[in-house]
This record gives sequence, C-alpha cells and structure tokens, in this order.
Amino acid sequence: MSELDFWSFVREARDRLTDAGYADPGATELLLTLNRASGIVTYDLESSIHRPAGRSWSAFRILYVLWLAGAMEPKRVAQLTGLTRAAVSNLTGGLVDDGLVCREPAPHDGRSVRLGLTPRGVEEIRTLFAAQHEREQAWAAALSPAEQHVLVTLLDKLVGARDDVAPRLRH
Repeated sequence: MSELDFWSFVREARDRLTDAGYADPGATELLLTLNRASGIVTYDLESSIHRPAGRSWSAFRILYVLWLAGAMEPKRVAQLTGLTRAAVSNLTGGLVDDGLVCREPAPHDGRSVRLGLTPRGVEEIRTLFAAQHEREQAWAAALSPAEQHVLVTLLDKLVGARDDVAPRLRH
C-alpha cells in the first residue's frame, strides 16, 4: 500500500473486504466514516472550546442537559448525555465544587438527589455554548440546510429504535 491517510485507508479497506468476499463492505465503510467524523468534530469542539475553558466534553454535556432540560436525577442525566451513571457522579462532584451545579433532595424520595444549575452554572453554559455554537455553524456550513436535514434524518434512521441489532447503550 502507498502512503495512506485515514480516508484513503477506508477506501482501501472497502476494496480489500470486497475482494475477500465479505457481503457488505459498504457497512464497514459507513461505520468507520461515521465514527471518524464524530471523533473529529468532538475533538475539535473539546480542544478549541471546552478544554481552554477548563472543562471536558463530558462536563459540558452535563451542563448542557441541565441547562436545556432542567433539574433532574443523575440517572436521567446519564441517559440524556450518553454517559454512565458512574461518570455523571464523578463529574458532578467537580461541577458542584466549582459552584456550577447544585444537589438537592429529590421531591419524591428523600434518599435521591436532583442535579440543577446554579446561576453561575447557567452563566458558564451560556458562554460555552455561544462559543460552541459558532463552531457548530462553521462545521455545518459545508452542507446546505436541506443536506443537514437529510443527514440528521438518515442518522436518526440508522441509530433510532434499532431493536433488530439490540444495541448496547450506556444507561
């Protein structure tokens, strides 16, 4: 093989898998491309916005969910962020210490807690998201609004309600 970058590797892999007789090398190409694209965008957002602000991508996701969905139990935060409950618990400690998140007893069960944003947390997530949104717009500008809609629709179809593959999800 000549000098490969990731994208030429994906094409080469598809060709070799086709030659080896695998039934659907396009499926491999699709998931390799999807995974790589997701990783590139996530790394870009984390390294250009969140790390310089002293936050991780995961901490941002917790703040974002609490900002848009309101106070909730850690289990629900884990579901909406795609993080494990243990990760939410570990990250929440630092966010509480930094004065961004508060813990309060859950109204239905005194043994449970609800997480919510403090006023300082609201201020920080608004600032972080404003910067991230500019970056999101820059990424999305490669596609027309119609193409963006089609891509979102296709990704929803790919990962939504997939009982046929019984995907393992973080809960």
